[in-house]
Order: sequence, then C-alpha cells, then structure tokens
Amino acid sequence: MFRRTRLTATAAVCAIALALGACGGGGDSGPGPSAGAAGEPVAGGEGRLLLLAEPRTLDPAILGNGYATLAVLGNALYGTLMTGKDDGRVEYKMAESFETTDEGRTFTLTLRDGLLFSDGTPLNAEAVKFNWDRLKEPATRAVNLAEASDIASTEVVDDVTLKVTLVNPVPAFAQSVVTSTLNWIGSPAALQKGAQAFDAAPIGAGPFVLESWTRQADLKLVRNPRYWDAPKPYLERLTMRTATETNQRYNTVLTGGADLAIESSPVNLDKAEQAGLATDVMDLSGGLFLAMNTRRAPFDDIRARRAVAAALDLEAVNLAVYNGTGRPADLLFADSSPFHTSTTLHKTDKALAQKLFDELAADGKPLSFTFTSAPSAENRTIAENIQAQLGAFKNVRVEVKVAEITEYVALRRTHEFDAAVSSAFFQDPEPRLWTTFNGKSAANLPGIDDPKLNDALADARAATTEDERRTAYAVFEKALVDLMPVVFLARAEPGVIAGKGVGGFVQYGLGSLLPEEIWISR
Repeated sequence: MFRRTRLTATAAVCAIALALGACGGGGDSGPGPSAGAAGEPVAGGEGRLLLLAEPRTLDPAILGNGYATLAVLGNALYGTLMTGKDDGRVEYKMAESFETTDEGRTFTLTLRDGLLFSDGTPLNAEAVKFNWDRLKEPATRAVNLAEASDIASTEVVDDVTLKVTLVNPVPAFAQSVVTSTLNWIGSPAALQKGAQAFDAAPIGAGPFVLESWTRQADLKLVRNPRYWDAPKPYLERLTMRTATETNQRYNTVLTGGADLAIESSPVNLDKAEQAGLATDVMDLSGGLFLAMNTRRAPFDDIRARRAVAAALDLEAVNLAVYNGTGRPADLLFADSSPFHTSTTLHKTDKALAQKLFDELAADGKPLSFTFTSAPSAENRTIAENIQAQLGAFKNVRVEVKVAEITEYVALRRTHEFDAAVSSAFFQDPEPRLWTTFNGKSAANLPGIDDPKLNDALADARAATTEDERRTAYAVFEKALVDLMPVVFLARAEPGVIAGKGVGGFVQYGLGSLLPEEIWISR
C-alpha cells in the first residue's frame, strides 16, 4: 500500500467498515481506502477546507498539483484527466485511455465522449492541445514546464483523440500527467481573455465552479451541474481559505471552525490522532531535502557538500522541527516501493565533517553560506536548527535569510541562493527524480549536472520493464549519495485532518485531494 492511515482505536473500527475509493465512471476502484466517517456518502451541505498556501491566480498552468501547492483547488475547478491508484497504476477519469505502442515515443490520449466545460462548451482534444502547448511556452511561467517540455508536438486526430509525440521515449509518461498540471484543462476561450478575466471567471470541467474569490480571505465554490461523474460531487458548496500556521490549522479543525484541512505537519497529524480526529496520509518515497546550489561557490566544491551532510544530525532536526514525530528519509525509496534498496542516503560523521571544513579553510575557502528560508514556521525552524548545528564546528559560518513566498518560489527560476529547502517525493519515481536531478531539467534546484547521474536517469526513463528500471534507479541512488547535492531531511507527509462526520478522503499523485469524493454527515 502507498497510503497509511493514522486513526485512533475508535476511528479504526469505523474505517474497517468503510472502503470508499474514488469510484470514477464505470465503477472502477479508486486510489485507495478512505478514513473518516463510516457509511454511504451523504449528498448535500457545505464543506469548509483549509489550504496550506494562498493562491495568486486560478490559472491551471500556475497552480501546483501537489498537496502544498493548491492541488485540491485545481482538482475542484478543472477535474482530472487521470489519477493514480495506491499501487502506482494509472486510473482514468476524463480520459478513457493514454496508450503507447512504440515504447513511449508517441501516445494516444482518448477522452470520454460528451465532456463539457462548466459554461456548456465542449472539452475536446483541441482544448487539451491548447492547454498542453501553452504549458511549454516560457511566457506562461507554468510550474510544470519541465514535464511539458518532454512533449515535442501534439496533433488533434478527432474530437476525442490527441496524438502526443515526445522529445525522447518515456514509457511511463502518464505519471507526468498524473502528478502535474497537465492533468488540468481550462477553457481555451476563457484563458485567451487574459489573466484578470480568467481569475474572475475561471472555466473548467471540474466538480465545482467559482462563486466568489476574496483574496487573502475565502474562495467560495458551488457544485458544477455539468460535472461528468454524477452524482458527484457530494457537497453542494465548498469554501476554501488559507491557514499557513501549523497550530492555527489544527485548532480550527479541532474546535469545529473548519471541516478538514490539507496537512503537512507530522506534529499536527500526531496531535490529531491523539485527539480522535480522522487523518489520511500518503506513504511516499523521497521527501524534503536541503538543496545545496552546485552552480556556484561554496557548494560547487563537493567537499563542502559532503562536509555539511556529515555534520548534520537528522534526528536533532526531527526533534527541533517535528517534536520527533517526523519520519526519517534514510532510504530514497519507501519500503512499499518496488525500487526499494538498502542504500543509505546519509550518515552523520562529525569527525569527517570537521576534517573537510578544515581542508576547505586551508585552501582559502572556509565554508560560509546563506540559508534562504521560506516564511513558514517549519522552514524557519529547519534553517535555524541547521545553522545551530553547523555553528558547533570550526571554519563554518551560516546566515539565515527569510524570503517572502514569491521570492522563495522564484528561486527555481533565478537560482539566487546558496542553500534552501525543497523536495522530491513521489509514488512512482517518474518524472520526479528526472525533473529534480537531471542536468538539463528546468526544475533542478541544486543544479547538479553529472554524466553518471544523467545516464542512470536516462536509462530509467527509457526502460520498458520494472527490472530495468530497478537496476537503473539503483545506479542513480549510489551516484546521488556520492555527489551529495542534497541532504534528505524527512519524508513528506501529504495528508488531511478532519472533524466528526467528514468522509471521502481520496488522495493521488503528490497528495492531491479529490474534492468530489468528500461528504459530510452532520
């Protein structure tokens, strides 16, 4: 299973009686079991949901399809072409199939008949082509430019069929759709009216439509009567607002001020379990990491990277940031992954760290760098703890800089940082490891560009069997440990916490919650 569920004993008994999946058209089983309220889904009512980030726009290209980057909002407005099951297999939603007959060089996307945008216009192959081509344009500033850039061309065959040709063969390219904004299709006519007009009236084919958006306050959504997968969504209304502070999210759900919250904090998940709140957490590989910018000094010197890695006690980070409730990312692949190996990502060795720090100083390069932190309490605590740990060594100086969220998000494009926290978490390693660590990827934050690493990733991408992929990823793992462009700090914890009577928690991909599955029994 790629999901674990934290429940109290009482809630666990309820969950045994309930196995709610994402029952897409045709009645197929969905991504996995649901925690929360037992019984059949209840139609009607309003759900109040807390987000981890404040949307800057409703453009599907710029929202992020991950738990911390407004995935639930994108799913609400635009629906999904496909999602993922717990075992990593693809489940089709608005798409009927996405097939290759030439080992991943070309794919044929087939849509369901009769799909409509919320304004009654058709969602057809031409609309998918417009959206996918748009993601490739640098001017769009799409968050998933790296994934879209794998597409060489798109060709409309008929109303429901799109032929997709890739730059290089990628047999597992469906995973790029599942985990990115390629999964969301906005109305071309609405998008062509410009950003301001689209934010005022976004047109998608999702389970909900926008009623109103008060920036820095509430997003109010209402049920889309044209949604393809009736009787979903179960809720008539859905109100979303942002709660970036960890304690605020937990306390708001606990006291009934919200029905559920997108959650990332192991501390909150642990407290919610103890308080009898239902939680659902995906069990993913990879995790959060300290990225060291190899494009420039000091981390263009491998000794500096290895020294920092050897100096850090990750259990101390866990205690400082998560009160010891976080899960270590000692191994790249989770136990449940078919690519799991025993290769250890990190080993604390303070004597080696000091030796390397001294070598750098003797060469006239004493280690000095700035740790750029996002404004969240979690990020700041990580930065400050690492600063304190490294401060115990000689010939090391670390400064912490807290950046506004817009500046922090821009680091991927500007590369103006020495060290920062980022992530690579996944069910299937395609495309996340490629986009994060390939030398030519626009999303390669640490900037590592090494032939052995690149070749291993290329072999894994082109592989047509699981055994071939396993062999290639094992080579990649060892090269990553040797080069040490990042230090994995902890597993990501994509999850939700919810109050009494809330059911239907279904996540896919990178902790992307499906709002059409949520129901509430008052």
